[in-house]
Amino acid sequence: MTLTNILVYYLIAINIITFITYGIDKLKAKNHKWRIPEATLLLLAAIGGSIGAWAGMSIWHHKTLHKKFKYGVPAILILQIALAIYLLMK
Repeated sequence: MTLTNILVYYLIAINIITFITYGIDKLKAKNHKWRIPEATLLLLAAIGGSIGAWAGMSIWHHKTLHKKFKYGVPAILILQIALAIYLLMK
């Protein structure tokens, strides 16, 4: 298995995990239960789950009014895309 394959599988997995985590947090918010810390949600986006975070925000309308999510998640995604382009151009 190549490093590229491992990276692709990692990105798929972390985005699925992030998407599900945002959904769980939204469900917990609706039921007034213990919540997943915002730092954890942002960390998941930062370690490669930004597409899953953005999808979770969009589909579940979760954290869309919080500025650090509204602007932070797209900023993380843009930085990750720029990094990927840079590494592919090397």
